[in-house]
Amino acid sequence: MIHEVDEGLRLLLAEEGVPGSGVELAFDPPTTDWAARRNAPTVNVFLYDIREDAGRHRSGRVERRDEAGTVLGWYGPPHWFQLSYLVTAWTNRPQDEHRLLAQVLRGLVRHEVLAERWLTGTLAELALTVPLATGGEPAEGRSSSEVWSALGGELKPSIPLRVTAPLAGDLEPAGPPVTEGVLLRAESTAHERGELGEQDRHLRYERSAAEGAPFSAARARPAPRRRKRGPR
Repeated sequence: MIHEVDEGLRLLLAEEGVPGSGVELAFDPPTTDWAARRNAPTVNVFLYDIREDAGRHRSGRVERRDEAGTVLGWYGPPHWFQLSYLVTAWTNRPQDEHRLLAQVLRGLVRHEVLAERWLTGTLAELALTVPLATGGEPAEGRSSSEVWSALGGELKPSIPLRVTAPLAGDLEPAGPPVTEGVLLRAESTAHERGELGEQDRHLRYERSAAEGAPFSAARARPAPRRRKRGPR
């Protein structure tokens, strides 16, 4: 799920024109060594905290369908996690960094969720809303200075970004579709005669199961009526 959120953010920024010509996008930890190896203007989206949002946990399964809408199985109840990022811009001049960071900020604040077109993998299969919060408080118990201190680098202006995403439960696959008719037998009649009788019921498909047609029941033939004889 984490890599699918990364891909969603990449697609969002690309649609907003970030990074532009000659600018790279990276998800690496912005350590001192990484900064020394950088050789082009870069937007860095660094994931620094993951924690479960227990308040969003719900019961109930989620269907998994194919492109035709056929149910392939059911996911168990998803667990929701908050993924906290720091978004920074890296160039050779502070003015250029601020300009690039402003462009990123403008693109992010336009969206409160990751749009469906940016979701891939299980995020797309679950078809659940993935909230996006830009510029809020850092993750609980963390601060930007602590993050930069842990990375061994100097404090830089950064945009806090938080994505709340579902982690799919175990998948229970669905059984194969029914393609043959069903025979219902009246047990008492069948046991007495030892064969199929007039009380048996046949369920048959009028069309193939692939066409999505329901089956219909064939009515049993009524027993012949005896004619009443009148007085002679």
